[in-house]
Amino acid sequence: MRVHPLAAALTALLLSIALTACGGAAAAPGTSRAPGGAPDRTYAVGIRTLMLDRGHERPLPVTVWYPARSATPPPSATPMPVRNAEMAAGRFPVVLFSHGLHSLPELHTPLTSRWAAAGFVVAAPAYPHTKWRAPRFDRADVRRQPGDARWVLEHLRRLDRRVGDRFAGHLALDRVGAAGHSAGGYTTAGLFTPGHPAWLRAGIVISGGGMAGATYGGPAAPQLFLHGDADRIVPLARGWAAYRQVPWPKAFLRLANQGHGEFLTPGRRGFEQVVAVTTEFLRWTLYADPAALSALRATARSSGIAEFTDQLG
Repeated sequence: MRVHPLAAALTALLLSIALTACGGAAAAPGTSRAPGGAPDRTYAVGIRTLMLDRGHERPLPVTVWYPARSATPPPSATPMPVRNAEMAAGRFPVVLFSHGLHSLPELHTPLTSRWAAAGFVVAAPAYPHTKWRAPRFDRADVRRQPGDARWVLEHLRRLDRRVGDRFAGHLALDRVGAAGHSAGGYTTAGLFTPGHPAWLRAGIVISGGGMAGATYGGPAAPQLFLHGDADRIVPLARGWAAYRQVPWPKAFLRLANQGHGEFLTPGRRGFEQVVAVTTEFLRWTLYADPAALSALRATARSSGIAEFTDQLG
């Protein structure tokens, strides 16, 4: 479950992208959507850090990417987050993103900022005992991370009601998704156990599997799995095993000749397809966009780099 391409040789590269992004402006051109679906524009992206603490020895700093106001013309197709920018008008679905072992939320900025530009608020906690350079690293602490994720979502619910807060009145917490890479994928799966709330509507597991001892259950919540068939850290079979346990609409994107996460890096083979498929999945599940499911299927099946198994209904 270790994040091989992100936390080793590419760590410096992606941190550079994330830090540079904090000073830029912009939005990328959007694609028109059907009336009543997802936003018909692409937003500028803001970024905010919440310094949270769940209690004894569980600090939970949270990086949040969100749709922001901007009067600046889009300079490129890559959104560049602006630190503490003003929130865009409207209410936006929330996605809880979980990082893998020896990783950090900001290492996933190329993916999470694209989701924010599409009209989602993406909140990513840095888990206390599995993050990069954790003072007391503990792989087994992944079992406690679904609880951390739920706690972060409850804090966001309080912020949505807090007069004067930047997020107040902007968080559609009746439409929440969860996503994660590697150990974060296991964390994500652990949120969809029996009794999970109906507002937790969708999950994306990237190079991960099912949480040990946990089963899927509760209100229907479509699940999307993405996994490289050459993954030596979390074998493809573990992803398939979790997929088979899901009792709801689901899909599996097998990335041919891909490892544990190089497809999450801009410029690498598969990155644009992964961004497109995951964004359309979130549009479909959290905005009930009538065009998104067709767009998801078309992208997944025409990429030439993947095999798509579709039981989304």
